[in-house]
Amino acid sequence: MPQQAWSDKRERQYDHIKSNLRKRGRSEDTAERIAAATVNQTRTAKGETKEAKPPSERARAERDMSAAGRKGARARKSG
Repeated sequence: MPQQAWSDKRERQYDHIKSNLRKRGRSEDTAERIAAATVNQTRTAKGETKEAKPPSERARAERDMSAAGRKGARARKSG
């Protein structure tokens, strides 16, 4: 677990993302890196980070997270 500041919920999210990436064939290091980046992006979007982020940065993170969700939904429907 790369971060001690993560809540139990974020640790579960990290483990879930990492295990799914491993199942899809990603290496351990790559899965850890992607999972940590995803959790940190989610924390920033939700305002859970230790340092206060400017509203514009939080808004950008929220847009990025929602856009990723929309792209994923489209990909699942078209397949």
